Amino acid sequence: MRIAFGLAVLASALACAAPPVDPAPAPLPPRPVHTFSIVARDPATGELGVAVQSHWFNVGPLVAWAEAGVGAVATQSFVNVSFGPRGLALMRGGKPPADALRELIASDPGEAVRQVALIDTKGRVAVHTGARCIAWAGHATGEGFSAQANMMEGDRVVAAMGAAFEKTAGALAERLLAALEAAQAAGGDIRGQQSAALKVVAGTRTGDPSRDVLVDLRVEDHPTPIAELRRVYDVHRAYASMNAGDVALEHADLAGALAAYGRAAELQPANVEIRFWSAFALATNERLDEALPIFRGVFAAEPRWAELLRRLPAAGLCDDALVERVLSRTQPAVDGR
Repeated sequence: MRIAFGLAVLASALACAAPPVDPAPAPLPPRPVHTFSIVARDPATGELGVAVQSHWFNVGPLVAWAEAGVGAVATQSFVNVSFGPRGLALMRGGKPPADALRELIASDPGEAVRQVALIDTKGRVAVHTGARCIAWAGHATGEGFSAQANMMEGDRVVAAMGAAFEKTAGALAERLLAALEAAQAAGGDIRGQQSAALKVVAGTRTGDPSRDVLVDLRVEDHPTPIAELRRVYDVHRAYASMNAGDVALEHADLAGALAAYGRAAELQPANVEIRFWSAFALATNERLDEALPIFRGVFAAEPRWAELLRRLPAAGLCDDALVERVLSRTQPAVDGR
């Protein structure tokens, strides 16, 4: 059952292995590419995060920056991409956000069209909206967050983001998504919608990407990217529960594993991958009768999963006898076997 968990760790590590970014100030782009975003810290967990939506393709890699144990940065308007890695580097070196922001702005002849916000592990924020950012442009800060926007339909967007963030309960990612949804409901970008991103990192750095980067999701091009980001986040939550179940099994905690798999199935009831591995965990832990109805549903929806089951003994995950017991009681005539 380490298959799902191992793939998730590998994917997370690859996602974090981005090429280095030139720390030199970025040239002034020909047009503004980014609109509303929020950087925030969860005081209960220490998690740090950033979320953004724009009428621009693949906004996340340009705007949203976060590093476990350091902070988060959103850089937008006529975006100076270098503000992301440079802002993190300055905070990593001990500078509070206000000092880091002053250094970034002082080095940039295009500061009048920049918009940038920083937050650190203490929840301190600093934000700059240049005097020539396209209207409506502005920002709003509160305890542990900064919301900022440019090219908005109207002036209600940042206030709506801040209010939604403050009143929403739950994980930091949930609160960031609520802020994006509120911004869109308040009018959002005057150009419309196209892409969105959400990134959340741990408050303390471990050096292990699977533990440092908690959420890293992007919707590159979609007519309703915030709604799609919410959907993808729900899928992420389900697979995170699957991974937790795998870890519990490694520690011989069957009850914990089954509870985690159950949460995953509740979040994504139509996902055959989740249902299959949940059934497999039951079957390999002497709970075959409980597994069989799940296997039947999986095989009815996607018959190829029966063939996958046949391949698992060669990988040492179960024995042939278990496979035959499952198949004989779920689809005795499959493929004439």
